[in-house]
Amino acid sequence: MTAKQISRYQDTFNARKDAKVVERAVTHQGILATSADFASDVDMTPVFSIDLETGKVANQKQSGRCWMFAALNTMRHELADLFKLDDFELSQNYTFFWDKFEKANYFYQNVLDTAVNPITDRKVAFLMATPQQDGGQWDMLCAIIEKYGIVPKSAMPETYSSSKSSELNTTLNKKLRKDATILRQMVTDNQSDEAIAKTRDQMLSDVYRLLCYTLGEPVQTFDFEYRDKDHNYHVDRDLTPKAFYDKYVGWNLDDYVSIINAPTSDKPYNQTYTIEMLGNVLGGRPVKHLNVDMPTFKQLAIAQLQAGQSVWFGCDVGQSSDRQKGIMDLNAYNKNDLLDIDLSMTKAERLDYGESLMTHAMVITGVDLKEGQPTKWKVENSWGEKVGHKGYFVMSDRWMDEYCYQVVVNKKFLNPELQTAQAAEPKVLSPWDPMGALASH
Repeated sequence: MTAKQISRYQDTFNARKDAKVVERAVTHQGILATSADFASDVDMTPVFSIDLETGKVANQKQSGRCWMFAALNTMRHELADLFKLDDFELSQNYTFFWDKFEKANYFYQNVLDTAVNPITDRKVAFLMATPQQDGGQWDMLCAIIEKYGIVPKSAMPETYSSSKSSELNTTLNKKLRKDATILRQMVTDNQSDEAIAKTRDQMLSDVYRLLCYTLGEPVQTFDFEYRDKDHNYHVDRDLTPKAFYDKYVGWNLDDYVSIINAPTSDKPYNQTYTIEMLGNVLGGRPVKHLNVDMPTFKQLAIAQLQAGQSVWFGCDVGQSSDRQKGIMDLNAYNKNDLLDIDLSMTKAERLDYGESLMTHAMVITGVDLKEGQPTKWKVENSWGEKVGHKGYFVMSDRWMDEYCYQVVVNKKFLNPELQTAQAAEPKVLSPWDPMGALASH
C-alpha cells in the first residue's frame, strides 16, 4: 500500500455526497441499528396458518446446549399433550452429564487412534483445539438417550455449571489435553494395551468425579410425581431413566433422521454423509445426514408440522437476525445499501469459504402457507421468554433458504427413493467439514 493509493481512497470517500451523513449515523449507532429495515417488522408478524401449541419456552442460559434443549423440547411437546402436563421440562442437566462423560471417552479414543501422528498433524491439531464442548447434533443426543434414557427436570435439576458452563469446559479441556500427553507418550513408549486401558480407566474415573462435583451425580431411580392440567395427582415410583423414556416418550429414535441442505459441489444431493471423528458415544449411533435440495427440505418439515409434530432444525442464527425482536429475515438489515458494498454470496460459497455454518438448533412449531407455499416459519428458541415474542421467533422463508442447514424428520415422510438413499452407507467427510459443525449458541 502506498501513500498515493491511500490518498486516492480518501478522495473517493470525500467525493461522496452521503459520506459524512453515513459516517455520523454509523459511528453513533453502529452498522446494525443504522441498516435496520422497518419493513421487515411488518412482514414478520407472528401469525401462522399452522401453529402448534407448545407452551412456555425453556432457557439454556449461559451454556451451549441448544441442540439438547431443542431435541428434548420436541419430545416434551408430545409428552405434555399426552399426559396433560403444564410447564413441564425434561432434564437437560442429566443428558449434559452423560454427553460430557461420553465425549471424554470419545476424545481419548481419537487421541489413541492418532497417537502415531506428529503433534503438528491437522487431525491432531483439530482434536487439541477443542477436546470437548457443549455443542452437538441430533444423532449425538439420540446416542445418549439410547444408552442412558432421560429423566424429568425435577429428578435432576440445573446446577451452576450446567447453566453457566464456561468454568467446567475450561477445567475439563485442561484435563483432557493433559491426559492426551500421557496417552500419546504411552503409545510412543510401546506400552501394552492393558497398561493403556488401565490408565484410561483412571482418567475416566477422574472425569466422572469432576462431573459429579459440577453437575451432580446422575440419578439412577426416581419417582415421577405431578398434577395434570385437570389438577389430578399422579405418581409413578422407582423409575429408571430408560424406563421413563420408554413409558412416557416411547419414540423409536431410529425413525428420526437428519436431513441437510448443503449445496456444495462435494456433496451431491440424495446421498448420505458422516463426519470423521464426530460423535460422543463410542459404538453408539453415528452422525448421518441425507443431503437434499431446498424444496424437498422444506416439504419434509411441512409434512411433519401438518401431522402435528414439531421439527428440530439447525441454522446459522447470527446471520441477518434480531435477537430482541425475534426476527430472522434477509431484510432485517440492509447493509449493502447503507455501506454501498456488495456482500452477497451464494449458500454454497458461504459454506466453502467459512462465512457460514450451523451454529444453533431450535424447534419449528409452525408455518404460514399461502397457496401451499411457505412464507414464514414459527420458531421456538431456548433463550428464555425475554427475547422475541415470549421466546418465539419468526423466520422468513427466504432466510430459511439461505441459513438453514438441517432438519430432523420421521423417515415415514420420505418418499421411497429418499428412504433408499437414507439407508445407504454414508460418505465420510473431513473432521473440519462445515456439516460437522456443532450447534452451540
